[in-house]
Amino acid sequence: MKPICPFCTLSEVHFIAEDNLTIVIRDKHPVSSGHCLIILKRHVESFFHTTDEEKLSLLKAIVQGKNLLEREFKPDGFNIGINDGEAAGQTIEHLHIHLIPRYKGDSLDPRGGIRWIFPNKAPYWDEQ
Repeated sequence: MKPICPFCTLSEVHFIAEDNLTIVIRDKHPVSSGHCLIILKRHVESFFHTTDEEKLSLLKAIVQGKNLLEREFKPDGFNIGINDGEAAGQTIEHLHIHLIPRYKGDSLDPRGGIRWIFPNKAPYWDEQ
């Protein structure tokens, strides 16, 4: 028996924004102040299994989350990411998008952003 999906059982108390297809919540284990998750209401594991309407709703929710975070936390930038599949690091089998506010000085050298999942390939700018 599969465990109950934690995103399918969220209380509306945790929602910071929503529409008819998506919700925005704060990440339970944030990597920066304001780290949010954009979650599709329908239980689907992969971004590649969403409808066009759901994709549009997810993109609108990212912008809505960004606007909320800018007002509350005033970040200097954002990382937006999806871990799609176990090999990509997905630990909850329900599509969600990480919206991670970034702040000047939060990393010694933020160049390369998400490329750092493979540290030996991240600093491409040093190669000629």
